[in-house]
Amino acid sequence: MHKSAAAPNGSVGSVGSVGTVETRFLDLPEPIALESGRELAGVRVAYETYGRLSAARDNVILVCHALSGDAHAAGVAASAPSAGTRDGFAAEDRDGGAGAGLGWWDGMIGPGKAFDTERYFIISTNLLGGCRGTTGPSSTNPETGHPYGPDFPVITVADMVRTQRAFLDRLGISRLAAVAGGSLGGMQALEWAILFPDQVDAVVAIASTHALHPQGVAWNAIARQAIMGDPAWQDGRYYGTGQAPDAGMGVARMVGHVTYLSGAALEAKFARRLQDGDDIRHTLREPEFAVESYLSHQAASFVKRFDANTYLYLSRALTYFDLARQHGGGSLEPALEDVKARTLLIAFSSDWLYPPVASAEIAEALGALGKPVDYHLIEAPYGHDSFLLEEARQIPIIRRFLEDGAERTTRTP
Repeated sequence: MHKSAAAPNGSVGSVGSVGTVETRFLDLPEPIALESGRELAGVRVAYETYGRLSAARDNVILVCHALSGDAHAAGVAASAPSAGTRDGFAAEDRDGGAGAGLGWWDGMIGPGKAFDTERYFIISTNLLGGCRGTTGPSSTNPETGHPYGPDFPVITVADMVRTQRAFLDRLGISRLAAVAGGSLGGMQALEWAILFPDQVDAVVAIASTHALHPQGVAWNAIARQAIMGDPAWQDGRYYGTGQAPDAGMGVARMVGHVTYLSGAALEAKFARRLQDGDDIRHTLREPEFAVESYLSHQAASFVKRFDANTYLYLSRALTYFDLARQHGGGSLEPALEDVKARTLLIAFSSDWLYPPVASAEIAEALGALGKPVDYHLIEAPYGHDSFLLEEARQIPIIRRFLEDGAERTTRTP
């Protein structure tokens, strides 16, 4: 197990773009059996791919997105750009505007990048319950001909992973060189290693956890209550009514943004700067401070591209996630006992939503079991958003980890 107090900035190396990409769709022929005991039939999965699949089909990396992401992880969208799908600071802050249509992990996927498309075939799917092409509460219920709404079954991270497994089966891909993701994406990667230990060579879990801490559960509860408390939510049956719980959804997004950042990041970006002029305007309704205006802007942008019911379902799924409870009888070490994948864990010092202690606990449990694990703690001031804002510092860590795994495979008789 390797621990690093701070990763070097280093050179990203010779990097390039994956170019223009198009989201594709695949319908699963068989129902997905859910942990709730229900089955979900007619599931459609939205996905994108980058790089070239090897003849042996042994170079596949599955990239899993966080709460507000989608399948568009890299390159420029051919249509329906999904810029702005990053957790935390919006894409406008980093990529020169929403018109760019860049994927949410474009800095990490491509030639010479962390997930090198000259070596690997990268697959990114919109996860089950989503609203960006994969079946979710806004999709049509084949039994009624109307959107599922609240009739959509409550799902878990394990349900998302089993859907991904069924999707890969349709593509003829039986084994993964790695599963990678940050935040909720990291949860999926860890779940993969437990549910399908013989089918995953490596796990890259960034700014993630084995179970959301109580403070994170609480913030998610507040966000969901903001949506469900909006009269326009209409018990989840707002589709086709001409109304949507935009006010509640906006508050939920504001809450999310604050939890993704750190106090230091907010101070550095906004301090107590007024939005207009040098004097307060003695108003209750209009934003007075720059940070208020920023949150209002992000709320207004988010409600245009994300479904409120999807937010509820995915938020609930990540709060249910608890590897010790699900797989270890309440203890983390037994939950990880069957893991065979090499594991890379990256945490950030100022992340209080997915604190470094969670990654350290996973590393300690895997180490105690004699499992191969690398743990890196990066000193960064941006809170949970660091996994998107500190890409250059993660790239050499991930490249070395994946290259080491490739060398081990080559040396194996």
